[in-house]
Amino acid sequence: MGLVRPAGPGRARMRTAALAGAALVAAVAGCVFAAVGTVAADGSRAEAAAGPATEARAAVRTAAEAVVIDPAERPAAPALAGGDLDGKPVRLDGFRGHVVVLNVWGSWCGPCRAEADDLQRIARQHRDQGVRFLGINTRDPDRAAARSFVRAHGLGFPSLHDPTGELLLRFPPALLNPQAIPSTLVIDRRGRIAVSIGGAITEDELSPLLARVTEEAS
Repeated sequence: MGLVRPAGPGRARMRTAALAGAALVAAVAGCVFAAVGTVAADGSRAEAAAGPATEARAAVRTAAEAVVIDPAERPAAPALAGGDLDGKPVRLDGFRGHVVVLNVWGSWCGPCRAEADDLQRIARQHRDQGVRFLGINTRDPDRAAARSFVRAHGLGFPSLHDPTGELLLRFPPALLNPQAIPSTLVIDRRGRIAVSIGGAITEDELSPLLARVTEEAS
């Protein structure tokens, strides 16, 4: 996303054309995008020009395809419970007290395959920091195909089986578009949605966002 040089300390303005182009790319990719500002890897922010939509969502900041929500404005994650890919019971609230990376995926999804290895690597690297991963496997009527995907990528975290997408409809659509697969949410230790990411994510993109949430006080 193109930025002009800041007019003053900590301030920057987005070019209108660049902002419109980025929004178009996000829409085509099926990603959640809110044109309010950008968040760099170091946590610094550049604000966009204010307007009615901006003021209505002043608590939301964006970094490319990621939406980062200020702690005071974070919505609670919905209750999620069901069977995993082996039929064992899994509950999202069973991870309370941990930062949770909630990844929506399907075995039929090419971008899901592209990000899977990075997700497993991040899950392993951040476990000691109190981070846990939980998947939602969607649009896979047959658990066998999903289990084959897990084995192929060595995924060590559980996934709720949600073949009809019913669990996805419990989330605010602005933060989790049920048509955008893959999608990833970061849920803070208090069970609130802190980060929303539409589209495939890489280790380099997710790690700084995850670090911001894990460094917060409980």
